[in-house]
Amino acid sequence: MEINRVILASDHAGFKLKECIKKFLLKKRKKILDLGTKNSKSVDYPDFAHLLSKKIRSKNNELGILVCGSGIGMDMAANKHKNIRAALCYDIKSTKLSRQHNNANVMAIGARLTKKNVALRCVATFMKTSFEGGRHKRRVKKI
Repeated sequence: MEINRVILASDHAGFKLKECIKKFLLKKRKKILDLGTKNSKSVDYPDFAHLLSKKIRSKNNELGILVCGSGIGMDMAANKHKNIRAALCYDIKSTKLSRQHNNANVMAIGARLTKKNVALRCVATFMKTSFEGGRHKRRVKKI
């Protein structure tokens, strides 16, 4: 599946890592929509998770990346939305499985818990890994 657009959002704790991810994706010639935040001034993470989740269109070849301090808050807020399957990704294996088995369309990353080089490898893995379908399709429908 070719990804048409990647939507990014972060809170203040995830701002620096979000900017690194944005540069990484632009180098790979990906179309980006950056929803903010625009600096490291304190903001409320649910506002950005909800904003991104409303922008993701189902079956439209878009993926979302949320970055906050732990990734947990963004993940929880995003998963309140219909057609969002957000996964907390902290290493290559968790990232790969989130796409292969759960058809995740949003990844959440904890900037305070995930080193930059690991986060960038997770982003690359998230972008290139496809949903396996099969028995997993039945399970995802139950979510």
